[in-house]
Amino acid sequence: MTPSPTSGPTAPPPDGVSIITPTELRRRWRAGEEVALFDVREEGPYSLSHPFFAVSLPLSQIELRILDLAPRLTAPIVVYDDGEGYAVRAVPRIRALGYTDVSVLEGGLSGYARQGEVFRDVNVPSKSFGELVEAIRHTPSLSADEAKALIERESNLVVLDARRFEEYRTMSIPRGVSVPGGELAFRARELAPSPDTTIIVNCAGRTRSIIGTQSLINAGLPNKIYALRNGTIGWTLAGHQVERGKTARFLDRPQTSHTAALDDAKAWAGRVGVTLLDAATFARYQAEAGARTLYCLDVRTPEEYLAGHPAGFASAPGGQLVQATDEWVGVRGARLVLFDDDGVRARMTASWLKQMGWDASVVGPDVVTPTQTAVVVPRRPPLPDLGAATISVTELAADPAARTIVDLSRSPGYKAGHIPGAHFLLASRFADDLARLPGSGAVVLTSDDGAEAAFALADARAATRREIRVLSGGTRAWMAAGHALETERHAWISLADDVYKRPYEGTDNAATAMQAYIDWELQLVAQLANDSVSNFHVV
Repeated sequence: MTPSPTSGPTAPPPDGVSIITPTELRRRWRAGEEVALFDVREEGPYSLSHPFFAVSLPLSQIELRILDLAPRLTAPIVVYDDGEGYAVRAVPRIRALGYTDVSVLEGGLSGYARQGEVFRDVNVPSKSFGELVEAIRHTPSLSADEAKALIERESNLVVLDARRFEEYRTMSIPRGVSVPGGELAFRARELAPSPDTTIIVNCAGRTRSIIGTQSLINAGLPNKIYALRNGTIGWTLAGHQVERGKTARFLDRPQTSHTAALDDAKAWAGRVGVTLLDAATFARYQAEAGARTLYCLDVRTPEEYLAGHPAGFASAPGGQLVQATDEWVGVRGARLVLFDDDGVRARMTASWLKQMGWDASVVGPDVVTPTQTAVVVPRRPPLPDLGAATISVTELAADPAARTIVDLSRSPGYKAGHIPGAHFLLASRFADDLARLPGSGAVVLTSDDGAEAAFALADARAATRREIRVLSGGTRAWMAAGHALETERHAWISLADDVYKRPYEGTDNAATAMQAYIDWELQLVAQLANDSVSNFHVV
């Protein structure tokens, strides 16, 4: 695939900045060695073209996200851009956080494209894997028309929606019940206790339908089980109506079917090679986390996680973890340890991750106890000492027109509501876009909770002679003080390409975009074969 247009050739990194060649990066992927590849452009350009295992980490988000994406400070980190100069700016920011092995990809995106495939969209490894599963396992599926006819005439049938509950609530197909993908093997027997019950699994596009259907087949259910081909996109393109605002979900813990589900999960996980860790082995993994990156992930529902989770484990519901592994895990080649308290969900999730080339294993409540109830917030470095550069909500509200307000939040958040008069601007584009602000007086930076604005202060000062202040507590503090947000008027200074609009989420997607997305997914297996770095193996 041809890379997206660039703003110019990628300049060589300055003296003292390490480089890594695309050939060496691809060798590490094939060898299963640890390495994180971060695309430090905004998500929009990233979604148009990136290497297979690249993770989106925009320059302005580094301090907010990298400590969770790459928890080991000695892990090899590689950054790249497409000629914009972001990568060399990212290196000192990452090093300042304590990372010791940081390199720039030689030639950037264009240089990589001469050695390997570049891919569109997001969560590409997971989506490519789903297509490979269907191609190898011949996962059964129904077209939208076939599924609709079956739903209308067959009483002994259940429709299991494998997406997140929030997506299901936005829109669903008739008779759908929310059972997110990681829950399917755990709960499906309770919803379809008879082997004569037909099961249809759907998602928004293809991946979660395929993986969900194949999970139930792998888990030994004897039912007729079908994926809804192309999900709600296919349903909509066929001209069928979706339902909105549905809340049917199955959260009860299975009782009569649990033994069968556990036995089958053990058998399948054993076949794939999933290891159940004992206390000594898990302790060794933790002790080795300084030399081998370790991610500890609780794959149960968010509700169960909040009710009690093991210390040090992040919430990563199993279906989403398989669908979007790169949203939790930034270091390819790392160890993943999954927790549940039922023995089914972690095993089934780990079985998929193993086939995706991850070193994934499982622990249960006999090794770690889910006693923590505190809400886990993203790991961040301490905020810089801003001194007199801060401004309080009270001071700003007293005369907001005296200053130019700049909102650094992600564009959907800005569009949903911002401090009256605030301008949208991306911190990565200060050098060009701060000069486009109206006025000549002081500029006040704000963001959701003020953290991104605080980390952006130094870059803003380097890009303009205007006085720069940071709103203490950000937009949340403005709201907490009882001040309203503006929702109707918007002032877009930067191009709002910081967030890629998924054509499978929401209800206002153009038919052409939805069809193009399905067409793209269908060609992923061929592109995957041409790239040869995935280390996927479908059992």
